Amino acid sequence: MSGFVGVLVSDPWLQSQFTQVELRTLQSKFVSARNQSGKVILGALPPIMVQLKSIVDVLKQDEVKDILSESSTDFDQEIDFESFLRAYLNLQARAKAKVGGSKRASAFLKNSSSFLKSSTTTLRHTISESEKSSYVAHINSFLGEDSFLNKYLPIDPSSNSLFDLAKDGVLLCKLINVAVPGTIDERAINTKPVLNPWERNENHTLCLNSAKAIGCTVVNIGTQDLIEARPHLVLGLISQIIKIQMLADLNLKNTPQLVELVEDSKDVEELIGLAPEKVLLKWMNFHLKKAGYKRVVTNFSSDLKDGEAYAHLLNALAPEFSTRSTLDATDPTERAKLVIEQAEKLDCKRYVTPIDIVEGSTNLNLAFVAQIFQKRNGLSVDNEKISFAELMTDDAETSREERCFRLWINSLGIDSYINNVFEDIRTGWVLLEILDKISPGSVNWKLATKPPIKMPFRKVENCNQVVSIGKELNFSLVNVAGNDIVQGNKKLILAFLWQLMRFTMLQLLKNLRSHSQGKEITDSVILNWANNKVKKSGRTSQMESFKDRSLSNGTFFLELLSAVEPRVVNWGLVTKGENDEDKKLNATYIISVARKLGCTIFLLPEDIMEVNQKMILTLTASIMFWSLQRKGADSEPSSPTEPEAADNDSITPTVDISNLSIEDQDTNNDSPAPDEKD
Repeated sequence: MSGFVGVLVSDPWLQSQFTQVELRTLQSKFVSARNQSGKVILGALPPIMVQLKSIVDVLKQDEVKDILSESSTDFDQEIDFESFLRAYLNLQARAKAKVGGSKRASAFLKNSSSFLKSSTTTLRHTISESEKSSYVAHINSFLGEDSFLNKYLPIDPSSNSLFDLAKDGVLLCKLINVAVPGTIDERAINTKPVLNPWERNENHTLCLNSAKAIGCTVVNIGTQDLIEARPHLVLGLISQIIKIQMLADLNLKNTPQLVELVEDSKDVEELIGLAPEKVLLKWMNFHLKKAGYKRVVTNFSSDLKDGEAYAHLLNALAPEFSTRSTLDATDPTERAKLVIEQAEKLDCKRYVTPIDIVEGSTNLNLAFVAQIFQKRNGLSVDNEKISFAELMTDDAETSREERCFRLWINSLGIDSYINNVFEDIRTGWVLLEILDKISPGSVNWKLATKPPIKMPFRKVENCNQVVSIGKELNFSLVNVAGNDIVQGNKKLILAFLWQLMRFTMLQLLKNLRSHSQGKEITDSVILNWANNKVKKSGRTSQMESFKDRSLSNGTFFLELLSAVEPRVVNWGLVTKGENDEDKKLNATYIISVARKLGCTIFLLPEDIMEVNQKMILTLTASIMFWSLQRKGADSEPSSPTEPEAADNDSITPTVDISNLSIEDQDTNNDSPAPDEKD
């Protein structure tokens, strides 16, 4: 594997304003603006800038030109890449101010000067020292006894040791496993005392792909950003990982007692669809109401600053430790101090300081309330209600598929974030966002209604457009109407999402023209590619189909991974896969090795062990995409007559989207989208 060199900017401060992903994108745009002389002039920027994030659809080309002219009226003036970056930051702030403004944009406009001359045109990324100290304490507590990290821990929160330790990627990988045990097979982590650049890059690739697989949003974060240990990005990722750990039990599956917070089955459905932090607020208000507290807590910041809600909550949950002095305290800082002392009697770790409470630190207050929930949730054990809650949860296979699609959707970088597939896509809006992402221009947004949607027929209109676009993409949607999605038909929703995911994978492979020559990719192409790859490496394993039961022992995929990157599999760690325990070891290793290479996958070991046809296809296609993408980057594209391209013979011009499609329904309800729109 070749090493990765990031985009470098001579001004360190200016470089700190962008992630490596953003810099690579902007550099590509800058290069595209070069004229025949190889220069980029100021006058070439307006049509480029209006296409960029935060500016598109906000500023028109003439407006961009007017803003640029504030710095220079010579539009034939040559500019360098750093000036291009400063121009972009300036325009981005103007765009934000135009659509309603933000504190950051206002401050930028107040303090900015000519982007052609000044190197200080935007605010510096800042980090919260209090959050940093809290996260360091968390790491010291949960990883202090780790066999590899114990020689580097405890970390001193007053130093930059956290960022130095994060540069090799081991710490972040281990922290992910603390948050969601078993996510990463630690045998796949490179843990030598001194790592070379390739090994370090592999660790961070494994980290980022695994972070996506547990629900972190890592859009615009690249491996180089983590290798450089850019503080705001490292802390942001650590914050997400810890949040996922702290909120892990705030669902009916792990804590069925939460059903006590609702009255009937309709409310249970609503509870299932709530984000974990919303469930935590609902739980907090449930106890505060019982304790006679008059206000409703709507956030983890301003509503908690005076400490009164904390005092009432702890008095209700732990009356044996309650004291009037907490409520009687007139100074908010003193009350916050007493609240923390009372929580410590419940064995709550010190995630917050009195100042954090008084200043309304959202992240730290969230962690504090979540830990109180973990230590004492105060919910009763009503067997009848708990049995009802358990009936509302999905079976294992449906739950795994829902998880896979939820994580995949959240990794796409769309505006919406979903917490439960079956609840959050029923308005049709999220599906329209996905379709617009994977097939740009396919959605008519003038005919769509954005949530919250009060009138049911607007949801049906959204979903009818979803079905209509699906048919245009050759999805199998026989007897499917928009109302089926609105009604939350789980079978149809899963089948539709599978076709969306599959379409995306096939398009990615098709776009690698050096392999497909622009033709359609089918399941058989992927199957043949994998078998040929293994065969050419001198191995004997083959798979007959994506539901071949012999795949359950993991041998084929280990040989496939070894074929695309010979050094990535440590065969001394591989078992024969003769029993379930050995099969799981192999399956876990396969997933981590694939992510370490750079495959973005969301399957679980059980999907390999049980040979889940859909997940097996996604795994194979992801490995194929990584291999062909690297081949295209590292060498000249092969001609159709060369051995590597021999699989092209099996590519046909027909789209094969429906191999794993929605089954026919009993009634013919294939209705078109309604004519009535807003």
